[in-house]
Amino acid sequence: MNKLLMEEIDRLQKQVSQLVYENGYFRQHTTQNTKQQAIKDTSCESAVRSGQQHNLITQHPPRDASPAGLLSIAEETLEEFLSKATGTAVEWVQMPGMKPGPDSIGIVAISHGCNGVAARACGLVGLEPTRVAEILKDRPLWFRDCRAVDVLNVLPTANGGTIELLYMQLYAPTTLAPARDFWLLRYTSVLEDSSLVICERSLKNTQNGPSMPPVQHFVRAEMLPSGYLIRPCEGGGSIIHIVDHMNLEPWSVPEVLRPLYESSKVLSQKTTMAALRHLRQISHEVSPSNVSGWGRRPSALRALSQRLSRLIYSTKGGFNEALNGFTDEGWTTIGNDGVDDVTILVNSSPDKLMGLNLSFANGFPSVSNAVLCAKASMLLQNVHPAILLRFLREHRSEWADNNMDAYTAAAIKVGPCSFSGSRVGNYGGQVILPLAHTIEHEEFLEVIKLEGVAHSPDDTIMPREMFLLQLCSGMDENAVGTCAELISAPIDASFADDAPLLPSGFRIIPLESGKEASSPNRTLDLASSLDVGPSGNRASDECAGNSSYMRSVMTIAFEFAFESHMQEHVAAMARQYVRSIISSVQRVGLALSPSHLSSHAGLRSPLGTPEAQTLAHWICNSYRCYLGVELLKSNNEGNESLLKSLWHHSDAILCCTLKALPVFTFSNQAGLDMLETTLVALQDIPLEKIFDDHERKILFSEFPQIIQQGFACLQGGICLSSMGRPVSYERVVAWKVLNEEENAHCICFMFMNWSFV
Repeated sequence: MNKLLMEEIDRLQKQVSQLVYENGYFRQHTTQNTKQQAIKDTSCESAVRSGQQHNLITQHPPRDASPAGLLSIAEETLEEFLSKATGTAVEWVQMPGMKPGPDSIGIVAISHGCNGVAARACGLVGLEPTRVAEILKDRPLWFRDCRAVDVLNVLPTANGGTIELLYMQLYAPTTLAPARDFWLLRYTSVLEDSSLVICERSLKNTQNGPSMPPVQHFVRAEMLPSGYLIRPCEGGGSIIHIVDHMNLEPWSVPEVLRPLYESSKVLSQKTTMAALRHLRQISHEVSPSNVSGWGRRPSALRALSQRLSRLIYSTKGGFNEALNGFTDEGWTTIGNDGVDDVTILVNSSPDKLMGLNLSFANGFPSVSNAVLCAKASMLLQNVHPAILLRFLREHRSEWADNNMDAYTAAAIKVGPCSFSGSRVGNYGGQVILPLAHTIEHEEFLEVIKLEGVAHSPDDTIMPREMFLLQLCSGMDENAVGTCAELISAPIDASFADDAPLLPSGFRIIPLESGKEASSPNRTLDLASSLDVGPSGNRASDECAGNSSYMRSVMTIAFEFAFESHMQEHVAAMARQYVRSIISSVQRVGLALSPSHLSSHAGLRSPLGTPEAQTLAHWICNSYRCYLGVELLKSNNEGNESLLKSLWHHSDAILCCTLKALPVFTFSNQAGLDMLETTLVALQDIPLEKIFDDHERKILFSEFPQIIQQGFACLQGGICLSSMGRPVSYERVVAWKVLNEEENAHCICFMFMNWSFV
């Protein structure tokens, strides 16, 4: 990164010098021309103008659909792209929230005051330029919103480059906006310094080039000169400059959603930075040094990539496809029940069913012969997307319906998929099994095991289990403008490659703060009055300071396989299910909102409650009493300062109850980071959940010593965060916390020198 910055500074200094020189030259040349022009007569002036017009005609080849015309457009696109990638054709400002350093993906900037939205990035990847170009050209592979790129024509050029005519379609991220498409020219060439360039732009009627008629259900957007400059690096690898510049036609969406189409930050997150992250991911996979104690990470990451492509990107069975419901994929909309809040679509085309592989390796087909999708969008206010989605992930029972889980499980089994109400079973327990994650942990894949019981025909109760393949992304509360997603699909216990995937879930997209706008008819407002009982969720003030996330749009889509003769019944069931989810999300969102927290004294910040200050005093006093040393450097402070020091302590400090099944009741910031949770969800995590069987036996064997002696020191080991990530720690100190009457109040654990494996 230092080398990259030095090269960038050197290039800019040379460019400034060149601009100063050219400015002086042109100023001098203009002055001389003005003096000469003043002494010429009128007849000479007409001759000069005629000559200038002749020169203009000879300098610019014809701009039409001929090879020469396309080459003219391509060369102009290349020049404009380079002026953005390495010049000042666009005024660039640093991307807000980007942290510089060795872990940064690169240097990211967004436009300020230009036509449309634009983003630029520069990064270093450990791949050769030709490999980088190959990856970037395959846009559907790494750009989640890209539905398809069709290459309609390829023309070689005299300089060894290629000109391609492309038609590209992008999914709409929500049900409240139409999809976008582009008619593009792509020019690939090699510069004199051996740099590889791929540049693109939209073809418009004003250029007299080839045209593409409008396509139904799509809004034609414009790509201004954009592309990739790939420079070979000494010793291998490439330095890549990326420019994305688009006009996404924001007029075509409701006013409340226009920030999504007018924000360069959103474009940077979804497109520019996604390209860099994908290149880093592949570079990480091919590196021979990526081996850890948990096995070869590249194979796990390749598995993640394949699962993601099936769960999200696939045009046959993907979440985006169900969300958009294109007619050319076989989707048709059926009538509503008089309330236009949930949209129901049905797909019974053979292509859809073949894409889902609704027949298994054992040769027995599934009897489901159609797929139904129920979808809706709602506007969220005063709730952080990451916090809300994390709660939905960790507390599935708060919004999911047991009967619907059972029906979905039955629909992918071999045999009849009849829906019989409460007789099909009851899923209560939830176990999260980590599968794989990307190198920056911004996305991870996991298997959810739902445990419950089922009623057999003779009314006996039998164990029952269900598995979900689940994708989580955007869970980082500090990320700027990140889309948060929680998408799952039921899978067979065998987890076979030919198992059907019907993804369902949530997508929350933050809206930038802007002028207030009225909600569209199909938008539900979280700020509506809702009744939340006194036993509502305990929450911290961690979302109170995130004003940039105060408005966001959530899109919900759930798919169900069914037999065609049950369409009306399944449609009514799905419609009611999505409405119940909307109601649950509204209640949870209101409980997590800062306005709700401030109105309940019991839900204030942990650093501001007398109870927490008293607990911090008990923790420090008990530590000194049993271990003979101070827990904090200075223990002569007031309770408030004591709590603040404890809260910011580098080691993870957690308290749990003195019960048969200990549950966490308090944690400092390091403890929350280690468990990857919040104070909202901490008190629902039992102590035994973060340990495997071996560590759990060791811990519980020390409990009598902690109670009798008052403390115990445990050797280092491995525990698990709430998201299933392994955490190593050097050792654990556990001690009994006494209250003012010297009665045992809780047990405190301090995980020292912890880190993620």
